[in-house]
Formats: sequence, C-alpha cells, structure tokens
Amino acid sequence: MKNNNNQIHSLLGIAMRAGKLVSGEDATLLDLKKGKLNLVIVAEDASNNTKKLFKDKSSFRNVKCIHFSTKEGLGLSIGKDSRAVIGIKDIGFTNKIVQLMD
Repeated sequence: MKNNNNQIHSLLGIAMRAGKLVSGEDATLLDLKKGKLNLVIVAEDASNNTKKLFKDKSSFRNVKCIHFSTKEGLGLSIGKDSRAVIGIKDIGFTNKIVQLMD
C-alpha cells in the first residue's frame, strides 16, 4: 500500500504540471459546481465540515470523492503549501488513481 501511496502522490504531481488538477477548497468547489471535475480528493486530516461539504457536493454531482493522505502530503505532492482538497479534471488520471486506491 505504501508503494501505491507514492505512485498516487507522483500522479498528483504530474497532473498538476499537466494542468489537469485544481487545488484548494474554493477553486475545487468552483470547478466542481461547473462540472469540470472527475474526482475529488480530501485530506484525511481535513476538518469534518470540509469532508462533509465535499462529500455532499460530489455525490450530488455524481463525482467520486475519496479521502487520501494528509493536507501536508497533498500539498507536497503538487509542489504547494498544505492543501485540504484537490480536484482532478482528467478522466485518465482519475481512473489510474482510483485503480491504485483499490
């Protein structure tokens, strides 16, 4: 599982550089409402309010929402400060990340 976590973090970095990822609560929520996201990743140490907000908004729009890593870990994987929420725009990245989660 540890190896899969490293692969997922690497994929997040690649998606960031490819412009297929949005990070931060406000930006992710905006793109989610616009229907641009295929996957929402919420840090396991995010607040309960944040987890509930994105779980509810994602399920309403039929977008998969998963809990993964920490805020620090998500931020480091995309080369930014800590991030509680990341949205993936590309279906290819989404499929690979979900596959690695299982």
